[in-house]
Amino acid sequence: MHVLLGLGALLASARLTFAGIPDKIQGVNLGGWLVLEPWMLPAEWEAMGGQQCDDCSQCIGSEFKFAEAYPNTVDEQFAKHWSTWFTQDDVNQIASLDLNVVRIPLGYWIVEPLVDRTTEHYPRGGIKFLQSGLQMLKNAGIQAILDHHALPGVQTPSQSFTGNCTTDVEFYTDYNYHRALVWTAVMTSLAHLDPNFGSVFAIEAVNEPIMDAAQTPGYGDFQKNFVQTVRAVELILGIPVPGLQLDAKVTTSNFTSAITSVTESNVFNSEVTAALLDAVPILIELGTELAVPEIFDFDLAAAPVHNSREPLVTTFMDVNWQNDNPPNPADAAIGPQGYDNHLYYSFGGVADPNPTAYLTSICNLQRVQADAALGDSPLWFGEWGLPTQFNATDDFLFEWADAQKLAYSQGRGWIFWNFKVEISELAGDLARQWSYFEGVKLGFLTQNPSQVNNASVCAPYVTTS
Repeated sequence: MHVLLGLGALLASARLTFAGIPDKIQGVNLGGWLVLEPWMLPAEWEAMGGQQCDDCSQCIGSEFKFAEAYPNTVDEQFAKHWSTWFTQDDVNQIASLDLNVVRIPLGYWIVEPLVDRTTEHYPRGGIKFLQSGLQMLKNAGIQAILDHHALPGVQTPSQSFTGNCTTDVEFYTDYNYHRALVWTAVMTSLAHLDPNFGSVFAIEAVNEPIMDAAQTPGYGDFQKNFVQTVRAVELILGIPVPGLQLDAKVTTSNFTSAITSVTESNVFNSEVTAALLDAVPILIELGTELAVPEIFDFDLAAAPVHNSREPLVTTFMDVNWQNDNPPNPADAAIGPQGYDNHLYYSFGGVADPNPTAYLTSICNLQRVQADAALGDSPLWFGEWGLPTQFNATDDFLFEWADAQKLAYSQGRGWIFWNFKVEISELAGDLARQWSYFEGVKLGFLTQNPSQVNNASVCAPYVTTS
């Protein structure tokens, strides 16, 4: 059991404005970097030895299939990709555009001991590139969300963004929920102990789970265990967590020893305790590999925990992402929590494929209000872009960018997908509607992210009061 304060105190804490979240999020995703999606960089992918096909499970169309096909060279190939896809020049450009947040998609395999190498195939070495990338972002004053984008066992079928394009979805099992909690414990620990992780303010549990909640058994319990795992790490480090407290005193500054001593108490449930204990040997290994002495002595002044004693913002896809009686992540909240919604008109099912229907829909969007009514606030739009189901003119894309920014800014803000995509003959016109950098260059997206080209763009389309 965990020791909780009264419900009233918890609800009061949920209403606070926490310093970790920017007043208005205006950011970009670092997609294609540590979780490679071949469609975003088709020429590079083919040059590496990957393939493109209509069904990505039937060719070398994902990191899993690539590592399986090229076991002797995969690590070298991906090290080259990681070092060139996201660089200091990209950080400089993000900073020059006054963007304040990046969302970093990560696979579970970045914590390498979680991978079962007998059946699972992924490149090694990504965590060092994450560490160096976060150092660059921290130095530029850009805050970061660690997004668990590709879950153990795969959380959504037939998508390369899960790392393994397959219809065999196994995430929603006790075994893989456990591995995801271990990942969570490791990443939360690094966020508070590794100085390079100092600009991390949020950690996201699951990117785009299956929308039908009937197909995600146990997901509501996982949400609660995810939050409690994050908060357990923080309590061990002495970070105050609203509504939660330890029933044992931490008597050592060696973090891994502290985990072992505290989990012998009755503070956390068995799932959280097991995840914390399984994180210990991984953290010992990473303390040496990443040169993070703070793991062995969190009293060292360089640890981020001493600069900010704020809990991380636990983050979930909002309750309305799913249907069929989904669990509400607001029920899992302990301390600061945020909610993420993704909206792509280009995949259909949102509005008829024409400019008037698109603008009428986005200018009357009520997702922020609908989520708030269910307790899912603050809400930000963690993925969106300019692609459409029709051939969009430049004039329309000016309107489309403005209208989306205005709609999403009704909430806590927005994070564009993606910071860039490949510009090549094979990629064709991809960057025009998927790259923030290119969108600014073409003028669709304003140099100042808080501005729009036409603040009255929605006036002809508004039908709601």
